[in-house]
Amino acid sequence: MFVSPVAVVARRTLAAASHSSHEGKAKTWKVMSFVLAIPGVTVCWINAYMKGQAHSHEQAEFVPYPHLRIRTKKFPWGDGNHSLFHNPHTNALPDGYESTHH
Repeated sequence: MFVSPVAVVARRTLAAASHSSHEGKAKTWKVMSFVLAIPGVTVCWINAYMKGQAHSHEQAEFVPYPHLRIRTKKFPWGDGNHSLFHNPHTNALPDGYESTHH
């Protein structure tokens, strides 16, 4: 099989270029991590913290809508009425909240 000299030169050039481009990628990702990722996560954390502080922690009024909290069968844990990650302050049961104080 005959390969032209131009194709051989192009192949070698592309192979050398791809090999040399790997050297700076680790440094690029390290710089991007410190310059973009860490400040970005910090800004998101501050935003979530401030929104949490401004949020009122009062229970919402319970309204027994017929299409919510339908239990066709019991949950396989506990008394069968509480979800797996049940929070008595925020998650209402079909007949209302468990407790009225925080």
